Amino acid sequence: MKIENDRDLRGMKRIGEICGLTLKLMLDSAEAGMSTRDLDDIGRDFLLKSGAASAPVQAYEFPGYTCISLNDEAAHGVPRKDRFIQAGDLLNVDVSAVLEGYWGDTGATIIVPPARPELKTLCHVTRSALQLSIEMAVPGQRARAIGRAVEKFAKRRGYRTLRQLGGHGVGRHIHEKPSIPNFHNRRNRDVLEDGIVVTLEPFLNTGRGRIEAADDGWTLRTVDGSVSAQYEHTVIINGDDPILVTKVDGGYV
Repeated sequence: MKIENDRDLRGMKRIGEICGLTLKLMLDSAEAGMSTRDLDDIGRDFLLKSGAASAPVQAYEFPGYTCISLNDEAAHGVPRKDRFIQAGDLLNVDVSAVLEGYWGDTGATIIVPPARPELKTLCHVTRSALQLSIEMAVPGQRARAIGRAVEKFAKRRGYRTLRQLGGHGVGRHIHEKPSIPNFHNRRNRDVLEDGIVVTLEPFLNTGRGRIEAADDGWTLRTVDGSVSAQYEHTVIINGDDPILVTKVDGGYV
């Protein structure tokens, strides 16, 4: 999507705020002993109260209002009544929603206390990789240059990026062009333009950097049982000052 007028800007800021606030509420509420379905219900209720609809439900008939992934689940985790959050778990929540034709997307990873030092480092480095992406998100920038920088940043700190997952255009639908890879994809020729709306979302992994679909057909797990972290903002390319529409006060990303 490209921002064409004030209505577009207001629409993206509104849905971005809703996604950001939903994510914050869910992560604030997460605690050991609750099921991922209970956590998803919190997100569902807030989205409905805000007048928004779940993007994964609307677009893909996903069996949950948000994506909740634990430990070796890298992304798209299906909320379940029998999947319980445990102390020390690495928890990722991805919230995407639509309101009045505008779609937003955000996500973040936390550690359910107590936090192991190696997990804290993974989260810190992944959040820093997102900040690097944001700093590079200016008109004329090649998408693959962002991917190359993120991959290089991760490797220097002992991590791999998940090549099957990355950023994307958003706004009129949940997944649009351009593609923003998290590695140096020489085939990607997309160039960022002023006014376009994209997600930036590095996925950093402690293992081989490969994922596969679980038996439920949705959840993406690492093939070697390693863990990953992800942080994501919906961003409007705006000269040298990208607009983070999903950023909220006190948020995790």
